[in-house]
Amino acid sequence: MMKNYWANFIKYRHLLRELVINDIKLKYRRSVLGIIWSVLQPLMMMVVLTLVFSNLFKSDIPYFPVYVLTGRIVWDLYYQGTASSMGSVVANASLIKKVYVPKYIFPLARCLSSLVNTGFSLVALLIVMLVVGVKITPVILLLPIPIFYVFLFATGVGLLLSAYNVFFRDISYLYEVFTTAWMYFTPLFYPPTVLPEKYQFIFTINPLYYMVDFFRQIVMYQSFPTVKDNIICLSIGIVSFIIGFYAFYKKQDKFILYV
Repeated sequence: MMKNYWANFIKYRHLLRELVINDIKLKYRRSVLGIIWSVLQPLMMMVVLTLVFSNLFKSDIPYFPVYVLTGRIVWDLYYQGTASSMGSVVANASLIKKVYVPKYIFPLARCLSSLVNTGFSLVALLIVMLVVGVKITPVILLLPIPIFYVFLFATGVGLLLSAYNVFFRDISYLYEVFTTAWMYFTPLFYPPTVLPEKYQFIFTINPLYYMVDFFRQIVMYQSFPTVKDNIICLSIGIVSFIIGFYAFYKKQDKFILYV
């Protein structure tokens, strides 16, 4: 089965590329600055969040702007990928009804678009690192590793959400509420020590906590995460992808009746 899926993926890779390009063009359509917003937006969000949370928490975290931006980059890659994937099958209903295309290609294209945007956010991150004086070492070249883990995790969740959203459209509203709570329970712009010790277990059951920490170890502390960190993050990504892929595979033949 996997051999057939791979052959099909190769056959439709050009369509996948066009979908990704189209997503990016639509995002910045009629915008004066266009794709430059991919760098400007994370920079502006970093400034706002730093001004608010550095005073609110009286944090002594060194290089706080970089701390905030690293958290936002990981979160945005996950959230933008999953939220946009959720409605991707329904949004392409007219195409699905007319011709055969592998349906998983739609949520995958949305996740890849989010990955491309993350690439621009890394430019913003490098600018901030230079401005605040974070040391840049060859360890920074390891950044694709945590990004791959987050992408794998987001793709799995995106496949799962896009499959079930075809049958239960309420999922999109529930997911928005859920991710808002999730974001505040992830140490994106506050130190983990803010939560009392009895609530620290919340971080241990939060997949993005491990991935944000992995990302920060490379960017802020120029250290390569341990083998244990790699196993945890890779396992989260693989398990998520397998569950999402399996759920999508089992449901996809019924999409045509509900889109």
